Amino acid sequence: MSQFILSAFGDEINEDLSMQMDTLAEHGIKHIEIRGVYGRNIASYTPAEAKAIKKQLDDRGFKVSAVGSPIGKIKITDDMAPEMEKFKRILEIAHILETAYIRVFSFFIPPGEDAGNYRDEVLSRYAGYLDTAKGSGLTLLHENEKDIYGDIPERCLDLFKTLSSPYLFATFDPANFVQCGVEAFPYAFELLRPYIKYLHIKDAEAKSGRVVPAGTGDGGLKEIIGSLKSSGYTGFLTLEPHLADFKGFAELENGGSIQSDETDSVRAFSIAAAALKNLLPK
Repeated sequence: MSQFILSAFGDEINEDLSMQMDTLAEHGIKHIEIRGVYGRNIASYTPAEAKAIKKQLDDRGFKVSAVGSPIGKIKITDDMAPEMEKFKRILEIAHILETAYIRVFSFFIPPGEDAGNYRDEVLSRYAGYLDTAKGSGLTLLHENEKDIYGDIPERCLDLFKTLSSPYLFATFDPANFVQCGVEAFPYAFELLRPYIKYLHIKDAEAKSGRVVPAGTGDGGLKEIIGSLKSSGYTGFLTLEPHLADFKGFAELENGGSIQSDETDSVRAFSIAAAALKNLLPK
């Protein structure tokens, strides 16, 4: 039997963790994918600070679905030494927050260059991540982000099959595929289905690239959720609406700008949550 567990990026509501939890609780959501807290990325937190965040979450009955880390969201030509130190810190933070998942990326490719030319370097760097994470009990979830090596399903599949790791799987983001000119459903979804452990609920229009509420764009969210239910999927559906501007948005979008008219983050989140709930099986 399938079981969908709702989660969300709280930093799209407010940078204050208490306000994030207030809004999520109103929508019956008691899990957070931790990314930005008090205006800082979770990767910048010390273990002591992470423990303080965990206490706040515990006091309100919240759990962490995943660490929404920025690991792998650097240029493929950047030095890996500081990146690996950050990764080790995030492994520790994930344990403190008592989550099994860390979201990761596969490096920005220089504009205009063939991503395939960097395949060996990407695989080598990922082998380093996996070696470092071995024995930690944590699973790395690769997200298909625009402009990185794994921005199209074929290269995502290559990563998963070539590395063939029991602790590397996919966070599937339909909107990101749409914005890359890829058919999210059924093509990308069916190609990657054996590796999908986690889903970001974000939709987009193919023609404009504009992010829209789930089910109103070309991401095939209704069909994806239906397929997951039929296959007995048990896991997270994590809202990442991108419907309103919020602190850190430009950084997340690699210098891009938001394309929504909705500026009230709480109201925008409410719209996104209602859209998702409308897609859930009755």
